[in-house]
Amino acid sequence: MAGSFQLSRRQSLTLGAGFLGYLTRAALAPRQAVAADVPVAAGGNASSSQRQVIVGLSQEPTVFHPLLPHIEVDDGVLMNLFSPLWRINAKGAFIPDLVTVIPSLENGDISPDGRSWRIRLRGDALWHDGQPVTAGDVLFTLQTLRDPAFPAYTRSGFDLIDHVEQTGPLELSWHMREPYAPFHAVLASAMIVPSHLLKGKTDVSAFSRAPVGSGPFRWGERIPSEEIRLKANPHYHLPKAEIEDAIIRYIPDLTVMFTQFETGEIDYLGMQGILPDRYPQARTLQHRTIIQAPQPFVEGLAFNMGRPCFQDLAVRQAIYEAIDKETMLKTLFQGIEIPTESFLPAESPFFDPNLPPHRFDPDAAAEKLERAGWRKNRDGVRSRNGLRLEFTNATTSSNALRTQAQEIIQQYLSDIGIIMRIEDRPAAVMWGRYWVHSEFDSALVSVDYMTGSDPDASSFFMSTASPAKGGRGQNVFQYANPEVDRLFQEGNRTFDRTARIRCYRRIQQILRNDLPMLPFYQINNIEGIKDTLAGYESNVNVRSNLWNLSEWHWT
Repeated sequence: MAGSFQLSRRQSLTLGAGFLGYLTRAALAPRQAVAADVPVAAGGNASSSQRQVIVGLSQEPTVFHPLLPHIEVDDGVLMNLFSPLWRINAKGAFIPDLVTVIPSLENGDISPDGRSWRIRLRGDALWHDGQPVTAGDVLFTLQTLRDPAFPAYTRSGFDLIDHVEQTGPLELSWHMREPYAPFHAVLASAMIVPSHLLKGKTDVSAFSRAPVGSGPFRWGERIPSEEIRLKANPHYHLPKAEIEDAIIRYIPDLTVMFTQFETGEIDYLGMQGILPDRYPQARTLQHRTIIQAPQPFVEGLAFNMGRPCFQDLAVRQAIYEAIDKETMLKTLFQGIEIPTESFLPAESPFFDPNLPPHRFDPDAAAEKLERAGWRKNRDGVRSRNGLRLEFTNATTSSNALRTQAQEIIQQYLSDIGIIMRIEDRPAAVMWGRYWVHSEFDSALVSVDYMTGSDPDASSFFMSTASPAKGGRGQNVFQYANPEVDRLFQEGNRTFDRTARIRCYRRIQQILRNDLPMLPFYQINNIEGIKDTLAGYESNVNVRSNLWNLSEWHWT
């Protein structure tokens, strides 16, 4: 509990190793591979069949209808069962899947005003039950995502379509009320579903128990709370999977999952990865490659700017200056996590590398508050015009490491006369109405602010996107800046990449100054794979590094 916390800040940092990203590691993405260089005990390369791969995940996939709300761990299964119109690779390039060509202004499949689109499908794609994939399936998928009665995982872009029609067995077109440049990225993660199995069905539970897609793997079986088995699709329209069976095993205990990776019982250790305090040991494993995999998630402290004290920019800036972010990251994460000043991952071409670096300066923070009229009372707490500078901070409860992180921040703020009370909640409460309708004061949270692989974060930062103010979106900060609104609208309506980069870099600069949330770090997942398993490629543009499982093979 916060009231009984008596350790020094240095002791807190040492004991808190592995805190913040512990809960929120989710999607996966990659850059650095560190080859193991010290032998381990015998059995470290215990066998898997050369025709199968066993994947270890600490969360269990449970949603198998791709148009329903789902989380990152579900993506790893859905991306292998179903096909989108096109995919996005690790370099950020769109690659045709069900289409013969990706629509663009240049090839004429997008009209000059960006509002009319034409889709041309390949003719050899089949559903796993042998039926052909047609334009009717794409039409049904789009209509489902546009239907306000359907609980869709997203409506971004789909709600802008005002007319869609099938113009041939393998061709369809649609018209949008306004151009929406991020739609390419949205469609890269929109899996097409079979109309012949779902049209007219209000109950999709049977389909979810035995999903039928057109992807590189077909459904095998599911043993709840244990594993899912996928079988290679022999009729896949793209190069066939090089393994016959993919076993996705649910191992909720991270220590047990690490041990199974060490002994060779699993071939790939994915979400939630290896904890930072296990990283040195992991690097000693023989015949293993340990990967630092950047994710699109940014961890930070979110402010509810509907609260009077957070409406003062000086308060938000002083809080950031009072936190020794660099020491926290070095001590708690052994230098693994990636410090950031942006809401975008560093791998995005829209990322601004020239944002002002964070500065730890509690004296300057205190002086900033003094100048803004926040003076210390006899009890050491600052106030202005009768308003005390104290607030609550919340995150998911039942996580001792994350609570220690809050206590560390709590100490930093106490040093400059700010009281932060810790009031954590169960996940179902924390991320329900309490979060969505801005009932919190401040929160520790990890968020992927992008729309797919696109930098569009308008849902989080446009003034019209705050549910607490009657808007549609995820602006739980209740942040409002007219220039940011204008830049999002401009950036989303042009297909000119240079113009979009200019808009989004300016948005990052404004948000770095306004600080509706304090950006601590970009999550860097630590994953592991056997040296003889080739084809793995980390991809920050998707939420699961199982995105190209069909290309994995044993050497």
